[in-house]
Amino acid sequence: MLKGKKISFIGGGKMGSALIKGILSRNLIAPGKVTVSDVVTEQLDELRKTYSVCVTKDNKKAVRDSDIIILAVKPQNMAEVLQEISGILDKSKLIISIAAGISTGYIEECLKKGARVMRVMPNTPALIGEGAAAIARGSYATDEDFAFTRHIFEAVGIAVFVKEELMDAVTGLSGSGPAYAFVIIDALADAGVNMGLARDIALKLAAQTLLGAAKLCLKGDKHPAELRDMVTSPGGTTIAGLQAMEEGKLRATMMAAVQAATLRAKELGRKK
Repeated sequence: MLKGKKISFIGGGKMGSALIKGILSRNLIAPGKVTVSDVVTEQLDELRKTYSVCVTKDNKKAVRDSDIIILAVKPQNMAEVLQEISGILDKSKLIISIAAGISTGYIEECLKKGARVMRVMPNTPALIGEGAAAIARGSYATDEDFAFTRHIFEAVGIAVFVKEELMDAVTGLSGSGPAYAFVIIDALADAGVNMGLARDIALKLAAQTLLGAAKLCLKGDKHPAELRDMVTSPGGTTIAGLQAMEEGKLRATMMAAVQAATLRAKELGRKK
């Protein structure tokens, strides 16, 4: 679908790098058709060495030479970047933003009227092709733009469509969610060590357990509560562990974490 297209990444940080690796590893586009612009020389050198992509410190050059521009900059830097590139962006180019809290409406206001903008909230498991991304479309984006965007992000995981007003919630859930999962894995591994398991064994068991549970949710037709009940025998070990989790208010804590991250995404959007 992207044959003959050129893609530029404005920002080569963690998320940009994850997408570059995922896209290239699935042969979605040739390395020579990808340009990365960043202010950090060491980051550019590493990306060029690792992926053989084109690199530059000139955002205008990166935009001028591409058909699809992925804005992978921090939300607080978005205004400056948009001001810099607005003069050379036209309706022929598709703009995809992955900046948390930045609306398509704001980007459209900063660019020429009719700018084709898509907004995506991906997450870092895109690095290994297991990402979760939500897509919202701007006022002037076409069905083809949506198809291109979905094609890019489905190459590195799953992609779903949401109304833009729900994107901050997506940020709080799946955007920040990998960090929550890492904390849980680390805690489970620590618990295993506390009970006598070797660290490496405890970590492998914890990580694989969460991976397997997640796949059961995605590939099966049962609600997580049903899957939980399948593991839980009356008076058994699992119900004892679940009781401890409830006493520790794990469920409420997870809900509070998503809420806090969502509110922070909204705050970042207001500070643009």
